Amino acid sequence: MSDVRILGIGMHPWGKWGRPFAEYGVVAARAALADAGLAMTDVDYLAAGNTMRNGYPGYVAGSTFAQALGWSGLPVSSSYAACASGAVALDTARARLLAGQSDVALVVGADTAPKGFFGPLPGERPEDPDWVRFHLLGATNPTYFALYARRRMERYGATPKDFAAVKVKNSRHGLTNPNARYRKVFTEDEIAESPVVADPLRLVDICATSDGAAAVVLARDDVAARREQGRQLRLAAVATVTPTYPNTDLDLPDIATDSGIGAPPPPRPFRDAIAAAAYEEAGVGPDELSCAEVYDLSTALELDWYENIGLCGAGEAEALLHSGATTLGGRVPVNPSGGLACFGEAIPAQALAQVCELATQLRGEAGDRQVDGATVGLAINQGLFGHGSCTIVTR
Repeated sequence: MSDVRILGIGMHPWGKWGRPFAEYGVVAARAALADAGLAMTDVDYLAAGNTMRNGYPGYVAGSTFAQALGWSGLPVSSSYAACASGAVALDTARARLLAGQSDVALVVGADTAPKGFFGPLPGERPEDPDWVRFHLLGATNPTYFALYARRRMERYGATPKDFAAVKVKNSRHGLTNPNARYRKVFTEDEIAESPVVADPLRLVDICATSDGAAAVVLARDDVAARREQGRQLRLAAVATVTPTYPNTDLDLPDIATDSGIGAPPPPRPFRDAIAAAAYEEAGVGPDELSCAEVYDLSTALELDWYENIGLCGAGEAEALLHSGATTLGGRVPVNPSGGLACFGEAIPAQALAQVCELATQLRGEAGDRQVDGATVGLAINQGLFGHGSCTIVTR
């Protein structure tokens, strides 16, 4: 019981469908079960990522999906970690399997998103930093993304043309992805003509909010060994680290960083530490990656992730991008799915959707966006309030 295998994956296409989130989750769950060649009766644990914008059923997503799939007495868990919710649910299910308490687990995340950008949840909560950042600062998510973009421009000389090149790349990757919401190749001129939302970021530099769902079926290796193994993959690592004091990187909704005067800096900044923990657990390094799915909330943030996961040194991401190394056919294609540029955010589903893409690539089933000979894939994202998640999948 030293390993966990991915037996099946499933998704509901991203978009704005106007349906309850549980319906999307059921579609993804059934697709993952069918992909694994299993029935719901074969599952003995269900873990779910919560959604905060869909009422009480979203707060208890584990039981919501268990009911929607048919009550069967399953133990469930419901996790919320902002954009890392799906990875935390995945890690919870993995722990249950490794403890020998379950044989087969189903992990589900789904969301129904509002129109426009995410806003504060209803109510007056002046003690809530998330409420404060909207009502006191007017700091929407695009503002947060723009602060990071401005920092990159100031530190490393990045330009809007660099950011646009990320969008062009990802739009090409996602063109034939059947689950992507946006399947259109953008040109740099089209990006430059789109309206500014939060300077220097334009509308198409920023990910949309979307409805969608993803699901993964996991099994202990001794259980998986009794089934056909040709398409099985190893869940090699799931890291869910938090920052180490002092955290001197901006992380909204916190509106100030820790002071670096009274304590030495940590060995690694928070975002670097997320991938480092996963590499250590999996026993691989960035040089062994075949592909990566990173959380491109904005085009500028994708460049930061190149450095955070060790593809290049600080300030070198723009050169790496323009060399072609991160596009399909390059050394380490990044966001071969099209990323959030093509999907948008469905918060509790996104980390699971990244794992679905890694599995598709490592199985050799990605069609026109296939990474040749893929054997090791990394998925990484960051949830607000200091939630990091990084998953590594291997053949």
